[in-house]
Amino acid sequence: MASEEPVYIAGAYEHPTREAPDKSTMQLHAEVAKGALEDAGLEKDDVDAYFTAGVPEYGSGLSPLIMADYLGLEPSYADTTDYGGSSYVSHVGHAASAIRDGKCDVALITLAGRPRSRGQATGSGVRDLQTMQDNFERVYGVTNVTMYGMAAQRHMHEHGTTSEQLAEIRAAASHHAQYNEHAMFQEPVAVADVLESRMVADPLHLLDCCVISDGGGALLVVSEDVRSHLERSCVEVLGHGEATGHHDAGRIDLTRTAAEQSGTRAFEEAGLGPEHVDYASIYDSFTITVLEALEDLGFCAKGDGGTFVEGGTLRAPDGELPFNTDGGGLCSNHPANRGGMTKVIEAVRQLRGETNDEVQVDADIALAHGTGGSIATRHGAATLVLGGEDR
Repeated sequence: MASEEPVYIAGAYEHPTREAPDKSTMQLHAEVAKGALEDAGLEKDDVDAYFTAGVPEYGSGLSPLIMADYLGLEPSYADTTDYGGSSYVSHVGHAASAIRDGKCDVALITLAGRPRSRGQATGSGVRDLQTMQDNFERVYGVTNVTMYGMAAQRHMHEHGTTSEQLAEIRAAASHHAQYNEHAMFQEPVAVADVLESRMVADPLHLLDCCVISDGGGALLVVSEDVRSHLERSCVEVLGHGEATGHHDAGRIDLTRTAAEQSGTRAFEEAGLGPEHVDYASIYDSFTITVLEALEDLGFCAKGDGGTFVEGGTLRAPDGELPFNTDGGGLCSNHPANRGGMTKVIEAVRQLRGETNDEVQVDADIALAHGTGGSIATRHGAATLVLGGEDR
């Protein structure tokens, strides 16, 4: 690290729409950028770095060029790291590094997408063969949901985890979503409701799976100098870690994720541990994603995730580890199938005391964690440890 200069998230904005048939992806990017700038009290001309990923309509490799042109930005630094669902957690860490290296002072990060309006069968549809690995996997009809079902089945076999325990995760998320006027599914559900929903990929039921939504979000990461001139409460980036998980030449363990490494790195950089976290935003593409992440991040021992989530552990405001208080990807929003962005946004809201009153936690330290790709084949993990200004 070039310096230990404090770096802050000064602006955070989530698009309120969940279905946008009358808007382009570029327009959604522009609207969330405007929202984050207004939230921070900054102007577009203040931005000197830009981060984005996965603008599928326009070719993800050229995303920052196309979007900078559309937004009228002239960045001195750009990044299009694409880790799937963990991309935008990674972007915050990369922006912090760039600021500490003196490359920029105000980094704008935007996400937008329209999979719901475009009718994408995200997670359940068979896609074209695109990679070498696809020739050995996708040809047999494997999809994201079946791969996560396989991971859940293995966790049950190894550790005795039950469908009821996985359902506790969805029940907690739905408890929070009832207070979010923008959530796609606001009706609270019980464990029994999850188990009664149709089976999608044994042992995963329909309500074990995340939503498919349009929308987006944006963040502004700034230097200490910029923060000192702002009039709004900011959130400090205390630690960041990344890791990749893959087949390891056939030695893959479906019950473990790269969160073991990314979490350790983030906590070490922050000088903190899981015991210090008051609130956690955990990527929730499926309930098993959450359960394995909780174990791998150190909130409980490997194999104890099922027991850990029982008894209201994840429910705000009084649970031992309140999580995803906006309803998360399971109930509220999963824009462009890259839910890491909304995980950071809700963690920022919690630390600034700006989330919905009924689920507001007395939080000084928050964690945001993203998982991209598939935990059953290859994936990226990114973890942030964040701190409130008044901690």
